[in-house]
Amino acid sequence: MNDIQVRQYTIGSNARPFIIAEMSGNHNQSLERALQIVEAAAQAGAHALKLQTYTAETMTLNLSHGEFFIDDPNSLWKGNSLYKLYQEAYTPWEWHKPIFDRCQELGMIGFSTPFDESAVDFLESLDVPLYKIASFENTDIPLIRKVAQTGKPMIISTGMASIAELDETVHAAREAGCNDLVLLKCTSTYPATPENTNITTIPHMKQLFQCQVGLSDHTMGVGTAVASVALGATVIEKHFTLRRADGGVDSTFSLEPEEMQSLVIETERAWQSLGRVSYGPTEKEKASLQYRRSLYISQDMKAGDVFSSDNLRAIRPGFGLAPKYLDQLLGKSVKKDVAKGTPVTWDLFV
Repeated sequence: MNDIQVRQYTIGSNARPFIIAEMSGNHNQSLERALQIVEAAAQAGAHALKLQTYTAETMTLNLSHGEFFIDDPNSLWKGNSLYKLYQEAYTPWEWHKPIFDRCQELGMIGFSTPFDESAVDFLESLDVPLYKIASFENTDIPLIRKVAQTGKPMIISTGMASIAELDETVHAAREAGCNDLVLLKCTSTYPATPENTNITTIPHMKQLFQCQVGLSDHTMGVGTAVASVALGATVIEKHFTLRRADGGVDSTFSLEPEEMQSLVIETERAWQSLGRVSYGPTEKEKASLQYRRSLYISQDMKAGDVFSSDNLRAIRPGFGLAPKYLDQLLGKSVKKDVAKGTPVTWDLFV
C-alpha cells in the first residue's frame, strides 16, 4: 500500500512511526494549559496533536438517569451523567484555531476527531489536513461518508468493531472518496491492559484491508506501542497530559512529557531495527570477523611434531583456520618449526 503524505510528514513503512499526542479533555478547561500541552508535546517530539470536536449537545441528551448515567463501578467516570462528562471534557470550538496555530508554529500537525457533521464543517473551515474517527463512532456510516467526502486522509480507530463492521466502514469511506486510510488497532477500555490489546491483529488487519495500520494505545507505559511497530504499525496515538496528578477526564491513562519523549525515541528505534531479511555480516560487522575463534598453535613445535589437543587450540582471534577443521588436523605432523601463537594455515602440516 502507498505511503500517505500529510503536510511535512509521511505515514508509511518507509518513514518513522507517526506519533499523535491526544489532548482530549486534559486541558481541564484552560486554554493556557491547552497551549502548554501543545508546547510540551512538540518538545517531546510528537508529530501531531489531536483534539476532539463536539459539544455535550452533539454527543448525547441532557438526562441523568437510566442509560444516560454512568454507574459502572469499574469506570473512571462513575457518578457522572454522559452530558455532564462531555461538558467537562469538551474543547471549546473557539480554542481550536489558536491551538492549531500553535501546533503549526512548532512544526506539528494539528487535527481533530469530529463527532457529528457540524464538527466536520467547522474543522473544514479551519482546513485541517486529516481526520480521526473514534472507536465509538466507527459504525456511524453517515459520519464516515461525510468525512471521506473531504478527500483528506482518515484515521479510524477499530475498537469493538467486528470484521464485518470494519468492512462496511472501510467500504463506505473508500466509496465516498477516501484514498488515504489508516486503521488503528484499539481496545476501548480505559485504561487498557496489555493482555487485552491483541496487537497480533495489526498485520492481519493490514493484509485484510490493504491500508496503513497503527495503534490507538490506552495501556500504561510505552511497551505495547513499541511492540506494535515491530508488527507493522506506522501510526501510534497516545493520550497526553502535563502531569497525571493534575487530574482531568483522561489523565489516568495519559503519558507525561518524559514518557512521550521515550515513546517517540523507542518507536523510532523499533522501526529502524526492522530493516530487511539479512544473513551474514553487515558492512559494520565485517571488522568484527577477526574476533571469531580460529585454530592457533598453543605451544612451540618442531618440524615433525604431531598436532594434539596440547599444541592446537580453537581460540580468538580469527586469523587461523576455522575450528571445524580441528578433528581433521589432530594426529597430523607439522612440517616446519612454528612458534606458539602462530595461526594455523594449510601449509603448516604434512
